[in-house]
Amino acid sequence: MADAPARLVVDRDACAGHGMCYGIAPSLVEPDEQGDPVVLVDPISPAQSADAETAVSVCPERALSLVSASPPFDPEGSSR
Repeated sequence: MADAPARLVVDRDACAGHGMCYGIAPSLVEPDEQGDPVVLVDPISPAQSADAETAVSVCPERALSLVSASPPFDPEGSSR
């Protein structure tokens, strides 16, 4: 995901709680009280992208993904 801003997303339905993500990328993901992963950084920085990509690739359930960090919707429009 090159240098474009990205978000690390957890599919909670797919996650089985193996903990690989927070073992690999503790600065990006940590377990909550039940052991479910919580993403700590949004969006991730380009410097964190390698750790995020590794966490995504090692997840045995494919419950992690990197998606484009689109700017938030501005109902007023951006042309002022």
